[in-house]
Amino acid sequence: MRAIVLEKLYNWSKIPYQKFLKKNNAWNIQIATLLDYPKGTLGNSLGVFITKHNFELQAKLESHDVFHVLTNTGITVPEEISMQFYLLGNGKRSLYLFSVVFLGLLLYPDYFKVFKKAYYKGGKALQFHQLNFLRMLHLPVQKIKTTFLIS
Repeated sequence: MRAIVLEKLYNWSKIPYQKFLKKNNAWNIQIATLLDYPKGTLGNSLGVFITKHNFELQAKLESHDVFHVLTNTGITVPEEISMQFYLLGNGKRSLYLFSVVFLGLLLYPDYFKVFKKAYYKGGKALQFHQLNFLRMLHLPVQKIKTTFLIS
């Protein structure tokens, strides 16, 4: 039931969030193009992630899936919340993030220790949430993770 509530809120808020709050440009890239990058690169890994989960690239929200790839975070609702805690620890600030963190604590208090651990892991990494990942698609994922201390 908790997951259904958060999924409905996400589906309700996604389009206004993309349209009115996200100021970055959409990448305008196809999944097939991502899959053409060499294996192990951010581009290929992103394409594999999207394909594996039967997702589509969401305009202006592409970095979200990159965060999944770089932090090796799954896609269950508690994992999504955990990733937002990781990003909070890494210095990211947004209305969406604060909303997810608040609702996550409210609806998933039993995951508090998991969220706290993710927050501290994000704090140990060098800030990477603000990077232009479109320009980094050709780089090996492992090099990015090592450079920014992402674990």
